[in-house]
Amino acid sequence: MRLTASSKWIGRKWRPRLATVVVAILIMVMALPLVGLFFFRLYENQLIRQTEAELIAQGAAIAAIYARDVRDAGIPPEKLGAPMPEPSGDSSRSVNPDPLYRPIEPQLDLASDYVLPTRPAAMPVIVDPAFAVIGARLSGILDATQKTTLAGFRLLDPRGVVIAGRGEVGQSLSAVEEVRTALAGHYASALRLRIPDQPTPPLYSVSRGTKVRVFVALPVAVDGQVAGVVYVSRTPNNIIKHLYGERGKVTLAAIAILGGTLLIGLIFLRTVSRPIYALIDRTERIAAGDRTAIRPLDHHGTREMAELSAAFLDMAEKLQARSDSVQTFATHVSHELKSPLTAIQGAAELLRDSGGAMDDAERRRFSNNIVTDAGRLNLLVRRLLDLARAENLAPSGESTSLGAALSLLPVDNRLAVSIGAGGDIRLRISAENAAIVLANLIDNSARHGAMQVSVSATSAGGKASILVSDDGAGISPSNRARIFEPFFTTRREQGGTGMGLGIVLALLKAHDGMIALVDSERGTRFEVILPVA
Repeated sequence: MRLTASSKWIGRKWRPRLATVVVAILIMVMALPLVGLFFFRLYENQLIRQTEAELIAQGAAIAAIYARDVRDAGIPPEKLGAPMPEPSGDSSRSVNPDPLYRPIEPQLDLASDYVLPTRPAAMPVIVDPAFAVIGARLSGILDATQKTTLAGFRLLDPRGVVIAGRGEVGQSLSAVEEVRTALAGHYASALRLRIPDQPTPPLYSVSRGTKVRVFVALPVAVDGQVAGVVYVSRTPNNIIKHLYGERGKVTLAAIAILGGTLLIGLIFLRTVSRPIYALIDRTERIAAGDRTAIRPLDHHGTREMAELSAAFLDMAEKLQARSDSVQTFATHVSHELKSPLTAIQGAAELLRDSGGAMDDAERRRFSNNIVTDAGRLNLLVRRLLDLARAENLAPSGESTSLGAALSLLPVDNRLAVSIGAGGDIRLRISAENAAIVLANLIDNSARHGAMQVSVSATSAGGKASILVSDDGAGISPSNRARIFEPFFTTRREQGGTGMGLGIVLALLKAHDGMIALVDSERGTRFEVILPVA
């Protein structure tokens, strides 16, 4: 992009391009679902608790069967374990206050619970024969259950010795933390690192839940004492396996995300990015002087962009019109100033070169011409200054009426001025500026042969309509369209500058007003519109 002097207002600070911001946003939109895969602890935690709940249900069934067999075997109380603790009001484990029911709620939390090391190895001990008989009888039930549920079952006696379960019968697990808790009569569960039977697939490394195994230890109560522990474990399901099982839906979701991202990009490109770049290109062309660039964009995209484009083109048109006006005005000024300057120079050269040969009358005539043209130059300069002040005038917020403004004017013996209806309507313009407007209009009337000028006003809709009428010679149809042009006058020989109406128009525009020539049966009539105070 071409840099101009106005770039200093923007500064040299690095700013990303709009396209870069759009691409970054689209990448973030696409990455959100992918990043979400690394924050699925909530779902994994649900899988952990689901596994714990299933193990509790399976263990409770085995515990009921084992408790029945212990009672039927008539094992004496002294061979049982610690007394069962009284039920506590811990709502995290029991949501039913009825003492007949003691539901156990899952309590593992993958996000907050520590994952313990792999389970310690069992130690060989001597098995109590009474409990060994019960374990042998239940071994078949445990094996059949394990084939279906894929859970590992260990049935422990009151001392923590395995009496049923694959591979560890006759060994003690009393050193395991959750087993010790259960032998004391409390439910216990734990997350432990699992011992994999085969290497974990590389994709599973993003999931924490695939590396753990859930262990549940349920105490078995008989006559208020701990008769044993059902120790159950299983590896929970993992989210990767779930996603693979739903790969068709996951693929459709990925396609939908990609399609939605591309759609967002296309919409953003069409509605924001492309109109902005088009407007930038249009700005550069206008700055280079291409007048054909001052036209609406082919595509605006959004309402805000259309409003911005319209405001920019309106500003460009006004600046272009201003530039044309300044150029035309400069041409008129140079022409108006050149004529008296040329006359002054010519008269001065004649006086210098031939003044000695002239008689007094000729010298006086040339001197009078110099004085007259110098006076015209002086008048033109004053009128130019008046026009400049009028064009740069800011509204003062003052108000006045026609009567107050006319009272500031000196008495003009050339014609009579009368005020009709509406002389007391308050106008949003200062009395001094209103007097300047009326003075120029009245002076024009007097210079065109008028004997009477009437001024009246009406108001409606927050605007005042002021009619200034005279009985003079009027304005010819051929000149009606040119009266507001700078320096246009039909009285140049009488010293007219053609800037009076220009000053009036500039003053009125500065106060949100306007002036127009309206039809009249006799003389000239101007309509001035000003806001009502």
